[in-house]
Amino acid sequence: MPDQAFAQIDQEIERLVAELAGNAPLLDRMARYHLGFVTANGDPIPEDERFRLRGKRVRPLIAALACQAAGGTLDHAAPLAASIELLHNFTLIHDDIQDRSPNRRHRPTVWNIWGDAQAINAGDALFAAAQIGILNSAAPGIAADHLLAVSRAFNRMTIDIVRGQVLDIEFEGRDDVTPDDYLQMIQGKTSAIVEFAAWAGAVLGGSSVSEARSFADFGMALGIGFQIRDDALGVWGSSEETGKDTADDIRRRKQSLPVLILRALASDDDRACLETIFRKEHIAEDGVETVLCLFEHYGVAHEIEEQVRRYHDDAEAALRRLAATSEREPLDALHRLTDRLALRST
Repeated sequence: MPDQAFAQIDQEIERLVAELAGNAPLLDRMARYHLGFVTANGDPIPEDERFRLRGKRVRPLIAALACQAAGGTLDHAAPLAASIELLHNFTLIHDDIQDRSPNRRHRPTVWNIWGDAQAINAGDALFAAAQIGILNSAAPGIAADHLLAVSRAFNRMTIDIVRGQVLDIEFEGRDDVTPDDYLQMIQGKTSAIVEFAAWAGAVLGGSSVSEARSFADFGMALGIGFQIRDDALGVWGSSEETGKDTADDIRRRKQSLPVLILRALASDDDRACLETIFRKEHIAEDGVETVLCLFEHYGVAHEIEEQVRRYHDDAEAALRRLAATSEREPLDALHRLTDRLALRST
């Protein structure tokens, strides 16, 4: 089922990206480059390589499976799913600029090749194309008021993502951010889009208000767990699998959840040591090693795994509430996806 969904979603993404074609061919090329369709020169990338570069496509898959679980079809879900993927990639292009990230998915980022200004243009264009995709969700059997509700929620969700990004940037360099502050931030920056994907897919599939709420609860819990796992990979993930250097988040002085948990658990002396390291403009390898040793001493990796398990269980519980009223095969696929994301290494 996921393979069929990906094929149809890819067709919709191609259709929406085609909206960028015109008298500024660089715009189309930047977008296609970021999405893994072409090289920086615009040469097509072989299909097997595209698969590696395109990203996980978790969010659009959730929208498609939620729609089918609620009784809808891939035809109902594909434009919505494509819009979600383009919106996600709009945020990634802008996020790479703000974080000064030189690489993504094993390749130079858009801003690293074409500069900040053109990268902003590429991100803006993907956001606009995503809006067109939402409107393309209109189809026989989908009530106009449902489409309007989805469109309104799509834009509110985008505001939530931007609000979360504002908080994330505000948190940089601060030493008073708590794990609870962080979890509230990622509910917007990361989880809002997953929550929306599950909820909107269910709405377009014909679910009731209460059922759509359970899908939304599933998406929120899954999204939080996904980001916590991402934070773990930013510290302990291998460079071969993540495409980034191991412990890269420490070098970037990122206020990720492992750092916040360490700060909450550490003794006064160890906390002072951590702050001294994080105040430096560049963290040398001996500083990285010191932080990793502090993580180990205070059992931070174990605490992170416990939090991932907790949100995984919350997501599973939301899916179980839907068992009596949902289509079995797509709901089972959502269960399998939830288990896979809890254990992922990339």
